Amino acid sequence: MKTTGERIRFLRKQAGLTQKDLGKQVGVSGPSVTQWESDLQIPKTDNAEKLSKILKSNWQWIRYGKGEPHAVANEKKQAEILWLGDIEPWDSNTPLGADEVEIPFFSDVELAAGSGSCQATENHGPKLRFSRSTLKRKNVDVKNAACVTVSGNSMEPVIPEGTVVGIDTSQTAISDGKLYAIDNDGWLRIKRLYRVPGGIRVNSYNQTEHPDEIYVGEDTGKVRIIGRVFWYSVLL
Repeated sequence: MKTTGERIRFLRKQAGLTQKDLGKQVGVSGPSVTQWESDLQIPKTDNAEKLSKILKSNWQWIRYGKGEPHAVANEKKQAEILWLGDIEPWDSNTPLGADEVEIPFFSDVELAAGSGSCQATENHGPKLRFSRSTLKRKNVDVKNAACVTVSGNSMEPVIPEGTVVGIDTSQTAISDGKLYAIDNDGWLRIKRLYRVPGGIRVNSYNQTEHPDEIYVGEDTGKVRIIGRVFWYSVLL
Protein backbone atom coordinates (compact mmCIF):
# COMPACT_ATOMS: atom_id res chain seq x y z
CA MET A 1 0.00 0.00 0.00
CA LYS A 2 1.80 3.05 -1.29
CA THR A 3 -0.75 5.85 -0.78
CA THR A 4 -2.90 7.34 1.95
CA GLY A 5 -6.03 6.37 0.02
CA GLU A 6 -5.01 2.73 -0.24
CA ARG A 7 -4.36 2.58 3.50
CA ILE A 8 -7.73 4.18 4.33
CA ARG A 9 -9.47 1.65 2.05
CA PHE A 10 -7.57 -1.22 3.69
CA LEU A 11 -8.55 -0.17 7.21
CA ARG A 12 -12.16 0.54 6.22
CA LYS A 13 -12.59 -2.94 4.76
CA GLN A 14 -10.93 -4.49 7.81
CA ALA A 15 -13.48 -2.67 9.95
CA GLY A 16 -16.31 -4.01 7.76
CA LEU A 17 -17.51 -0.54 6.82
CA THR A 18 -18.82 0.80 3.53
CA GLN A 19 -17.70 4.22 2.33
CA LYS A 20 -21.12 5.55 3.32
CA ASP A 21 -20.82 4.01 6.80
CA LEU A 22 -17.38 5.47 7.36
CA GLY A 23 -18.44 8.88 6.07
CA LYS A 24 -21.42 8.89 8.43
CA GLN A 25 -19.22 8.13 11.45
CA VAL A 26 -16.67 10.78 10.51
CA GLY A 27 -19.36 13.32 9.65
CA VAL A 28 -18.75 13.62 5.91
CA SER A 29 -20.46 12.28 2.81
CA GLY A 30 -19.72 8.96 1.14
CA PRO A 31 -18.28 10.74 -1.91
CA SER A 32 -15.78 12.49 0.39
CA VAL A 33 -14.51 9.09 1.51
CA THR A 34 -14.28 8.10 -2.16
CA GLN A 35 -12.12 11.20 -2.76
CA TRP A 36 -9.84 10.21 0.13
CA GLU A 37 -9.47 6.64 -1.08
CA SER A 38 -8.77 7.86 -4.63
CA ASP A 39 -6.05 10.21 -3.29
CA LEU A 40 -7.88 13.22 -4.72
CA GLN A 41 -8.12 14.80 -1.27
CA ILE A 42 -6.37 14.40 2.07
CA PRO A 43 -8.56 14.40 5.21
CA LYS A 44 -8.46 17.65 7.16
CA THR A 45 -6.97 17.61 10.65
CA ASP A 46 -10.25 17.07 12.55
CA ASN A 47 -11.37 14.34 10.14
CA ALA A 48 -7.94 12.69 10.34
CA GLU A 49 -8.28 12.43 14.10
CA LYS A 50 -11.76 10.90 13.77
CA LEU A 51 -10.51 8.43 11.14
CA SER A 52 -7.71 7.29 13.42
CA LYS A 53 -10.13 6.58 16.25
CA ILE A 54 -12.82 4.93 14.12
CA LEU A 55 -10.35 2.75 12.21
CA LYS A 56 -8.30 2.08 15.37
CA SER A 57 -5.09 3.10 13.70
CA ASN A 58 -2.30 5.64 13.90
CA TRP A 59 -2.50 8.70 11.64
CA GLN A 60 1.22 8.45 10.97
CA TRP A 61 0.60 5.04 9.40
CA ILE A 62 -2.53 6.16 7.53
CA ARG A 63 -0.86 9.26 6.09
CA TYR A 64 2.74 8.16 5.62
CA GLY A 65 2.83 4.37 6.11
CA LYS A 66 5.11 4.75 9.14
CA GLY A 67 4.89 2.29 12.00
CA GLU A 68 2.19 -0.35 12.36
CA PRO A 69 -1.43 0.04 11.12
CA HIS A 70 -2.97 -0.70 14.50
CA ALA A 71 -0.35 0.87 16.75
CA VAL A 72 -2.68 3.59 18.08
CA ALA A 73 -0.84 6.52 19.62
CA ASN A 74 -1.93 7.90 22.95
CA GLU A 75 -4.03 11.05 22.87
CA LYS A 76 -1.16 13.39 23.66
CA LYS A 77 1.10 11.98 20.95
CA GLN A 78 -1.77 11.94 18.45
CA ALA A 79 -2.46 15.60 19.15
CA GLU A 80 1.21 16.44 18.54
CA ILE A 81 1.18 14.60 15.22
CA LEU A 82 -1.95 16.35 14.01
CA TRP A 83 -0.89 19.79 15.25
CA LEU A 84 1.26 20.32 12.17
CA GLY A 85 -1.80 21.30 10.14
CA ASP A 86 -3.18 23.75 12.70
CA ILE A 87 -1.86 27.25 12.01
CA GLU A 88 -3.34 30.66 12.56
CA PRO A 89 -2.48 34.23 11.57
CA TRP A 90 -1.20 36.48 14.32
CA ASP A 91 0.44 39.85 14.71
CA SER A 92 3.18 41.31 16.84
CA ASN A 93 0.72 41.90 19.70
CA THR A 94 -0.20 38.22 20.01
CA PRO A 95 2.00 36.45 22.56
CA LEU A 96 3.63 33.18 21.54
CA GLY A 97 2.99 30.02 23.51
CA ALA A 98 5.84 28.21 25.23
CA ASP A 99 6.21 25.75 22.34
CA GLU A 100 5.43 28.17 19.51
CA VAL A 101 7.68 29.91 17.01
CA GLU A 102 6.99 32.41 14.27
CA ILE A 103 7.64 31.80 10.60
CA PRO A 104 7.40 34.68 8.10
CA PHE A 105 4.62 34.49 5.54
CA PHE A 106 5.46 36.28 2.29
CA SER A 107 2.14 37.35 0.84
CA ASP A 108 3.86 38.50 -2.34
CA VAL A 109 7.11 37.01 -3.64
CA GLU A 110 9.17 38.56 -6.41
CA LEU A 111 12.08 36.68 -7.93
CA ALA A 112 15.00 38.71 -9.23
CA ALA A 113 16.43 37.13 -12.37
CA GLY A 114 20.15 37.41 -12.99
CA SER A 115 23.02 36.42 -10.72
CA GLY A 116 20.95 33.45 -9.62
CA SER A 117 19.52 35.24 -6.62
CA CYS A 118 16.01 35.12 -5.21
CA GLN A 119 14.57 38.29 -3.74
CA ALA A 120 11.48 37.94 -1.55
CA THR A 121 9.40 40.94 -0.58
CA GLU A 122 6.80 40.86 2.18
CA ASN A 123 3.72 43.03 1.67
CA HIS A 124 2.61 43.28 5.30
CA GLY A 125 1.47 39.66 5.34
CA PRO A 126 0.80 37.87 8.62
CA LYS A 127 3.24 35.51 10.26
CA LEU A 128 2.26 31.93 10.97
CA ARG A 129 2.84 30.05 14.18
CA PHE A 130 4.13 26.50 14.39
CA SER A 131 4.94 24.10 17.19
CA ARG A 132 8.66 24.17 17.93
CA SER A 133 8.62 20.44 18.78
CA THR A 134 6.86 19.64 15.50
CA LEU A 135 9.45 21.52 13.45
CA LYS A 136 12.22 19.79 15.38
CA ARG A 137 10.67 16.41 14.60
CA LYS A 138 10.75 17.36 10.91
CA ASN A 139 14.36 18.61 11.23
CA VAL A 140 13.33 22.13 10.25
CA ASP A 141 15.28 25.03 11.75
CA VAL A 142 12.98 28.03 12.07
CA LYS A 143 15.80 30.27 10.77
CA ASN A 144 15.56 28.47 7.42
CA ALA A 145 11.77 28.38 7.15
CA ALA A 146 9.34 30.62 5.30
CA CYS A 147 5.77 30.34 3.99
CA VAL A 148 4.46 31.46 0.59
CA THR A 149 1.26 31.08 -1.43
CA VAL A 150 0.98 28.83 -4.48
CA SER A 151 -0.59 30.21 -7.65
CA GLY A 152 -1.75 28.38 -10.78
CA ASN A 153 -3.26 24.94 -11.29
CA SER A 154 -0.21 22.83 -12.12
CA MET A 155 -0.25 21.03 -8.75
CA GLU A 156 -3.99 20.43 -8.52
CA PRO A 157 -5.86 18.56 -7.15
CA VAL A 158 -3.33 17.95 -4.35
CA ILE A 159 -2.19 21.57 -3.97
CA PRO A 160 -4.88 23.95 -5.29
CA GLU A 161 -4.25 27.58 -6.13
CA GLY A 162 -4.05 29.67 -2.97
CA THR A 163 -2.48 26.93 -0.85
CA VAL A 164 0.10 28.11 1.68
CA VAL A 165 3.29 26.04 1.76
CA GLY A 166 6.17 25.96 4.21
CA ILE A 167 9.67 25.84 2.70
CA ASP A 168 12.91 24.73 4.36
CA THR A 169 15.64 26.59 2.49
CA SER A 170 18.40 24.43 4.00
CA GLN A 171 17.20 21.33 2.13
CA THR A 172 18.26 21.68 -1.50
CA ALA A 173 19.45 18.15 -2.28
CA ILE A 174 16.93 16.29 -4.45
CA SER A 175 15.08 13.37 -2.90
CA ASP A 176 13.12 11.84 -5.77
CA GLY A 177 9.40 12.61 -5.71
CA LYS A 178 9.53 15.22 -2.95
CA LEU A 179 8.12 18.73 -3.30
CA TYR A 180 10.45 21.68 -3.77
CA ALA A 181 10.27 25.41 -4.35
CA ILE A 182 12.42 26.25 -7.36
CA ASP A 183 13.57 29.39 -9.14
CA ASN A 184 13.07 28.50 -12.80
CA ASP A 185 14.67 31.37 -14.71
CA GLY A 186 13.17 33.90 -12.29
CA TRP A 187 9.83 32.11 -11.95
CA LEU A 188 8.94 30.76 -8.50
CA ARG A 189 7.36 27.32 -8.81
CA ILE A 190 6.34 24.46 -6.53
CA LYS A 191 7.15 21.10 -8.17
CA ARG A 192 8.08 17.51 -7.55
CA LEU A 193 11.67 16.85 -8.58
CA TYR A 194 13.40 13.71 -9.80
CA ARG A 195 17.00 13.05 -10.71
CA VAL A 196 17.67 11.85 -14.25
CA PRO A 197 21.02 11.07 -15.91
CA GLY A 198 22.78 14.40 -16.26
CA GLY A 199 19.83 16.49 -15.14
CA ILE A 200 16.50 17.07 -13.40
CA ARG A 201 12.91 16.09 -14.16
CA VAL A 202 10.31 18.66 -13.06
CA ASN A 203 6.93 17.06 -12.39
CA SER A 204 3.41 18.47 -11.83
CA TYR A 205 0.41 16.66 -10.37
CA ASN A 206 -1.73 18.11 -13.17
CA GLN A 207 -0.14 16.12 -15.98
CA THR A 208 -2.93 16.87 -18.46
CA GLU A 209 -2.09 20.55 -18.70
CA HIS A 210 1.48 20.48 -17.39
CA PRO A 211 3.58 17.59 -18.72
CA ASP A 212 7.02 16.80 -17.30
CA GLU A 213 9.94 19.07 -18.10
CA ILE A 214 13.46 17.66 -18.44
CA TYR A 215 16.54 19.83 -17.91
CA VAL A 216 19.93 18.27 -18.73
CA GLY A 217 23.43 19.55 -19.30
CA GLU A 218 23.73 23.32 -19.27
CA ASP A 219 19.93 23.64 -19.01
CA THR A 220 20.06 22.39 -15.41
CA GLY A 221 21.27 25.88 -14.56
CA LYS A 222 17.77 27.10 -15.30
CA VAL A 223 16.53 25.32 -12.19
CA ARG A 224 17.73 26.58 -8.82
CA ILE A 225 16.33 24.76 -5.80
CA ILE A 226 15.19 27.25 -3.17
CA GLY A 227 14.17 24.64 -0.62
CA ARG A 228 12.07 21.61 0.16
CA VAL A 229 8.38 21.89 1.02
CA PHE A 230 7.86 20.51 4.53
CA TRP A 231 4.21 21.51 5.02
CA TYR A 232 1.19 22.76 3.16
CA SER A 233 -2.31 23.82 4.12
CA VAL A 234 -5.31 23.39 1.84
CA LEU A 235 -8.64 25.17 2.22
CA LEU A 236 -11.41 23.67 0.07
